[in-house]
Amino acid sequence: MTQAEQEIRFQEKIDREIKIEPNDWMPDEYRQTLIRQISQHAHSEVVGMLPEGNWITRAPNLRRKAVLLAKVQDEAGHGLYLYSAVETLGTSREQTIDDLHSGKAKYSSIFNYPALTWADIGTIGWLVDGAAIMNQVALCRTSYGPYARAMVKICKEESFHQRQGYESLTKLCNGTPQQKAMAQDAMNRFWWPALMMFGPSDADSTHSDQSIKWKIKRFTNDELRQNFVDATVAQAEILGLTIPDPNLKWNEARGHYDFSEINWDEFWQVVKGNGPCNKERLAARVKAKEEGAWVREAASAFAKKRDMKKSA
Repeated sequence: MTQAEQEIRFQEKIDREIKIEPNDWMPDEYRQTLIRQISQHAHSEVVGMLPEGNWITRAPNLRRKAVLLAKVQDEAGHGLYLYSAVETLGTSREQTIDDLHSGKAKYSSIFNYPALTWADIGTIGWLVDGAAIMNQVALCRTSYGPYARAMVKICKEESFHQRQGYESLTKLCNGTPQQKAMAQDAMNRFWWPALMMFGPSDADSTHSDQSIKWKIKRFTNDELRQNFVDATVAQAEILGLTIPDPNLKWNEARGHYDFSEINWDEFWQVVKGNGPCNKERLAARVKAKEEGAWVREAASAFAKKRDMKKSA
């Protein structure tokens, strides 16, 4: 079978909603697109633990501490699921992590912003995890089997994360004036970075068209961003928070909310490594790998010793 024939047969499987599995033939570009996307997703889960983990010891009470600890543990697990999924494509976990540390691989731009107050933790749960769910629910139907199956469990847990964030903000918004002001400040700082999470505009997205053809993605960046805005406005109204966009208004003709243009200069600066916390986040991950080397070496030596005993 020629290369062209294989590509036609591959696309026919995609069109018939047949999942692509690790041992199936796939175009190299499809494989590389998945490696880039899944590894970026895995890195985002792990790096996303950093701003929240910093607040575990400063949570206002034991209940909040337990909930936040459970959430951070979930995110570690999500990273492991996704690193395992990307390994099925022929790359190694070690290589994908090295790509992150070298700057070759990216993670979600949102995690390059600091979490300055306790209200930020609730806002991250509500807006950041809410934006993630908007994107990830569609990924449960992505064309690559291991990725789709991993996303089913991840989405269930992310829904919990969003609910706990919203519940935390509900308490703050119904608390003292100072607590309400703290929640509004968090909204002001995280609203636009949350919209940037969906990636560049469709006009500037280099991978979107092909990813949709292969059904890696089901919706474009701008479609997901619009859906997120439409879903979030009513939630903000219930909280009594003001979305920091003077141009936000319902467009009856479109059946969607209109909103201001994103500051794309800021977005690209953050993507290129010039955000408020880029260097701090990357340094933390490099340090974790270096200081954890002895654990990996000990585990490897133990596994080797155990295998020798079994074969003896």
